[in-house]
Amino acid sequence: MGERLLKLIMDILSQPAVLISIIALIGLLIQKKSASDIIKGTTKTFLGFIVIAAGANVIVSSLDPFGKMFQEAFQVTGVVPNNEAIVAMALTKYGSITAFIMFFGMLANILIARFTRLKYIFLTGHHTLYMACMLAVILVVSGLKGVPLVVVGSLALGLIMAFFPAICQPFMRKITGADHVGFGHFSSLGYVLSGLVGKVVGKGSRSTEKINFPKGLGFLRDSSVTIALTMTILYVIIALFAGPSYIEQNLSGGTHYLVFSLIQAITFAAGVFVILSGVRLVLAEIVPAFKGISTKLVPNSKPALDCPVVFPYAPNAVLIGFFCSFLGGIVGMIFLGFAGSVIILPGVVPHFFTGATAGVFGNATGGIRGATIGAFVNGLFITFLPVFLMPVLGDLGFASTTFSDTDFAASGIILGNLAKSFGSSGVTITVIGLVLLAVLYNIFKKNKSAKA
Repeated sequence: MGERLLKLIMDILSQPAVLISIIALIGLLIQKKSASDIIKGTTKTFLGFIVIAAGANVIVSSLDPFGKMFQEAFQVTGVVPNNEAIVAMALTKYGSITAFIMFFGMLANILIARFTRLKYIFLTGHHTLYMACMLAVILVVSGLKGVPLVVVGSLALGLIMAFFPAICQPFMRKITGADHVGFGHFSSLGYVLSGLVGKVVGKGSRSTEKINFPKGLGFLRDSSVTIALTMTILYVIIALFAGPSYIEQNLSGGTHYLVFSLIQAITFAAGVFVILSGVRLVLAEIVPAFKGISTKLVPNSKPALDCPVVFPYAPNAVLIGFFCSFLGGIVGMIFLGFAGSVIILPGVVPHFFTGATAGVFGNATGGIRGATIGAFVNGLFITFLPVFLMPVLGDLGFASTTFSDTDFAASGIILGNLAKSFGSSGVTITVIGLVLLAVLYNIFKKNKSAKA
């Protein structure tokens, strides 16, 4: 009975559609909306996230053969960063600890948002699960166990869930033109870096959304058409390098390799179209629903949502960011090869989601140059950081995969090296100290404002 209850709680907390629907329901109930509005708002929020997830699955399924074709075409082997793969391996050993850290970490996030200036409720459930899992691994390797392990892990998770959206918010205000929604995806350092790069290099550069196409190429103003055509060109080029025999025997089930490549490219564009539709649906419902929570339970708080939330604001930057991040991954891979280090292969899925988002952040501050160079820097960042993360993951550091996004790597590197240098007590003191510092800073600011 206890195990079934734990599984139910874990499944609710790790499924973004279910979690955010519950949040929307609570927000609408707090506002005492009519039964009709509550049912409509909750259902449309659920539906919107299912649509986003469906679009993401379509994109992942179309990119999987692309990654395999790339490895075959250029005969490269190494570690492929993939959050889902590394977490699936880790949960077999650290599942129950991860569950406790995740559950209490979400409560810690709400408390930190309530009592500090970090007013963000992190609502990307699967990333919460991945971060909880990584923290569980690192803290167990550091020597922590039992209740102290859960307490330190939960506080660390709650702080991470509130801190990373906070550093993204200045850029989110610029992207969305408003301040009602936060950003909740654990590759924030790459996005912030892209935004800062855009500020430096983008003076005078026009937005990616204002690219002027010649009259005869007017169809390229439609982002769906642009994405479809660009991906078709890229897929066909990689297919020619990989060769028809490999593709038809291993990937396409006998379908002609060029036909297969065309279908995968258009499928990718369809996935992006579906995601954009889902984001618009969710934003129309979750923001008004969240007002109840931000007003009554956690004043002035914002919902921190997954990375596709920014895609509709700059669809051209999404495509530019993906390509430039992937190019950065290739350059980083070549550098690691020459340096004799572990080779981190460019995972197409992480480079799409983080690169596309980095493109939007870079475009917001630096237009076309910001999107291009910022996303390229993001590609280098998510290539080099995993190299330094792997040594602190214990036995998992020798796996053929690792965590792919910057915030996982940065958090893991800091906590892992703290544990190596000062033991589990050093990690405990640091985490608790940072939480207390955030609380005290809020009290100090309040007192200062009251005196003024």
